[in-house]
Amino acid sequence: MDNKCSCQGCDVADLSSSYELLSGIIAKYKDREGSLIQVLHAAQSVFGYLPFEVQRQIAEGLDMPLSEVSGVVSFYSFFSTQPKGKHTIRVCLGTACYVRGGKKVLERLQELLGIDVGDTTDDRVFTLEVARCIGSCGLAPAMMIDDTVYKQVNPEKLSAILSPYYKDSGKEAEA
Repeated sequence: MDNKCSCQGCDVADLSSSYELLSGIIAKYKDREGSLIQVLHAAQSVFGYLPFEVQRQIAEGLDMPLSEVSGVVSFYSFFSTQPKGKHTIRVCLGTACYVRGGKKVLERLQELLGIDVGDTTDDRVFTLEVARCIGSCGLAPAMMIDDTVYKQVNPEKLSAILSPYYKDSGKEAEA
């Protein structure tokens, strides 16, 4: 198995141990019927996402077609084929948030971060996602960064909201 990594700042030794850990997970579930989702969850915990090479190893290890593994990965929104940022931003676009300016918040975030929905910044600090509702309708427009809810967000507040996360990551905000 070729353990070359295409991501920035990846330690190949860590990658090799991750593939060894994946082999152990596959061996544990190999003879269990219907275990693909458990293996995929465990693999995503190890790698942070499910790149093609990981999907291929799972398919080979569980003796199933790669198309079946890839089909499950693409069907469930929990699984990701792209690396995620250290922090996940979820902008609520439910009815209350949308009507009160959630779309403008999203557009400004895309501008500040230089990414589209579903993408991760090059420095891997942020991944940007949209949520249909985060259950904070009375606080609209709202967004979340990881597990923290930000209420009554407007585009002018975003730089100040993001700044501590850049500092936490050892990076400076570019905005």
